[in-house]
Amino acid sequence: MGGQLPLALSIGGATFLLGMIWGGPFIEVLRRFKIGKQIRPELQDSSHINKVGTPTMGGIMILVPAILFSLALNLSRITEEGSGRSIFLPLFVMIGFAILGLIDDWEGIQTSRGNLGEGLSGRVKFAFQIILALFASIVLSHFEFSFANSLSLPLVNAAVAMNPVIFVLVSTFIIVASSNATNLTDGLDGLAGIITASAYSAYGVIAVLQNQLFIAELCFVVVGACFAFLWYNAHPAQLFMGDTGSLSLGATLGLVAVMSGQWLLLPIIAIVPVAEILSVIIQVASAKLTRRFYGVDWRPFLRTPIHHHYELRGWSEMRIVQRFWLIAILSAFVGVALALL
Repeated sequence: MGGQLPLALSIGGATFLLGMIWGGPFIEVLRRFKIGKQIRPELQDSSHINKVGTPTMGGIMILVPAILFSLALNLSRITEEGSGRSIFLPLFVMIGFAILGLIDDWEGIQTSRGNLGEGLSGRVKFAFQIILALFASIVLSHFEFSFANSLSLPLVNAAVAMNPVIFVLVSTFIIVASSNATNLTDGLDGLAGIITASAYSAYGVIAVLQNQLFIAELCFVVVGACFAFLWYNAHPAQLFMGDTGSLSLGATLGLVAVMSGQWLLLPIIAIVPVAEILSVIIQVASAKLTRRFYGVDWRPFLRTPIHHHYELRGWSEMRIVQRFWLIAILSAFVGVALALL
């Protein structure tokens, strides 16, 4: 372990340098083909209107080097028995959700150009998320190595074996929920990138502690790629992640949490995406229930996801991102600490 951890960290550094080199030309290509961001109608009266046309699909900048470096590190494990070749399952999820996000981003761009259609509907996107997550969970349920089909209990240092059917259902839910939560977090310059990097760093450390070095390598490669993306995504952003990156990184993070057996810690480690998706659920549920029973449309937040609520309260974009980042870093520390107990 002592020799392979430095290798994983070094690969993460190399991924960052690669992203720094090809990030600028990649943005120019997106600009040339007018792959630009479109703003939701309710945000067009705010500072977000200045972001219209900013290149999107920036998740490609994270995913391509992450996938290529991970494949290069793990090609020799294709014929291995046991846990080694299981690294290809997260890569499958990463690629599958990236394709789904890419189609959604592309359809949205085509719609903004005046073409027919409105992109992928929420139901269609959700259905494909479930299909991909369900397939990955079924495959994972047949893996025969520790952590994958168990539930690690924080504070008591014990693992509980799970019924295969329950495991598949729970795993599918976690992957889909993590994907959508990360997608909702992607709304401010630098927010999704730094939150994602913090969560992957935490699970990278947990993987090292469990001697799952193949997972640790993937996590640190993603962290390096996220840092390179953040170089161009920091305020004022030159590039946006898009669904291509957020759906894929969120889904893969959920799967990594399941493979570590420490998925109970995911709501702590990824506390910001959890707060983002819960704010949307609470907002919609409150509006529907109060409208049905009291005839009024009451909503606890000014706008959701919750980072928009703080925008409307007068917080600057950078202030929100910095505060959320601090919360994410501290929650990652707590998550790793609980994994050690």
